[in-house]
Amino acid sequence: MDHLSQIIDHFKLTAGVFYTGKLCGLSHFNENEALEGHIHLLRSGVLAVNGLDKSPLVLDQPSIIFLPRPTKHSLKAREIDNAELICANITYDSSSTSLLADALPDMLILPLESSPFLQTNIDWIISEAGDEQQGRQAVMNRLMEIFIINMLRSLLVKGELARGMLAGLMHPQLKQVLQQLHNAPQENWSLNKMAELALMSRSKFAEIFKTVIGQTPNDYLVSWRVATAQSLLKQGKSVSLVANNVGYDTASALARVFRKTCGMSPKQWLDSLSL
Repeated sequence: MDHLSQIIDHFKLTAGVFYTGKLCGLSHFNENEALEGHIHLLRSGVLAVNGLDKSPLVLDQPSIIFLPRPTKHSLKAREIDNAELICANITYDSSSTSLLADALPDMLILPLESSPFLQTNIDWIISEAGDEQQGRQAVMNRLMEIFIINMLRSLLVKGELARGMLAGLMHPQLKQVLQQLHNAPQENWSLNKMAELALMSRSKFAEIFKTVIGQTPNDYLVSWRVATAQSLLKQGKSVSLVANNVGYDTASALARVFRKTCGMSPKQWLDSLSL
């Protein structure tokens, strides 16, 4: 499996289309602390985007508005603006950790003319939205997930993700380290071992890793181990077995890291998912 596919599968990225059509008025999102990101596709017309404590951003050409993490924002359009939209929410499993979302900017605005091949995905969604066949919603959701994956692939190829895990996967020296760390989090990953794999000195490796990824190598390793542990715990595996699978000798060692990262024990975290 290629590495982007592995990342998408690991974090269980899902999308749910909840609106297609013309927007008139003001719509608010994430006002109730919803734990989800959003993607809005402006097909035509004029749209004002408010959020991130910035001045309103006015878009007057077909564009992608991508907010990968929970972010309070609003969209505004007048009747004469003729703003046609497709809106969807985005979730990354039920984990309290999402390295995928954190690897992306707070907000991305991408003119569709810069990625014309994505228009095919949009046309499929529009076609399905106007159909009344059984399974319509499920098909739209899957098509939106395909759209998001294609968008991430395009951003990676163009080098437009300058910081975070996805940027690291495109770095000529860091990608090998990340791939092996992701595939074998149970290994004893010392700074020396990672630096040797990258063919760099310890100090140079640590510096470049922090600059590109945004975390120290050790902090990133802990984040990945916890994210992997969460996935395994949800599959019903015991805490002891999960601890060994992600590089900790005992369940108590994993529990200490879990509390430091998530603010609760593995059992408390699992229990919180059913609330």
